Amino acid sequence: MTCRDIIIYMAKVKFSSKIDESTLKKLRSYAKQNNRNISDVLSEAVSDHLDRVSVRPVFRNAADRVLQDNNELLKRLAK
Repeated sequence: MTCRDIIIYMAKVKFSSKIDESTLKKLRSYAKQNNRNISDVLSEAVSDHLDRVSVRPVFRNAADRVLQDNNELLKRLAK
C-alpha cells in the first residue's frame, strides 16, 4: 500500500480555500489527465509538501550544501 492509497482511505473533511485561476486550471487538467479527482490530488500534494518541509533544518542545510558543492558533477551526470 502506498502513501497515496492511505490518503484515499483516510476519513475526509470538507473545507474551503482559495487558489489562483491559472493554478486551478493546471490542477483540473492534471487530475483529468491522470484519471484522479481534485480532492485526492490536493491531499497528496499537501501531504507531500508537509513531509518535505518537516525535514529537520540541519539535515536540509547539509543536503543543500552537498548538492551545491557537487552541482557541476551532478549536471554532467544528468546528461
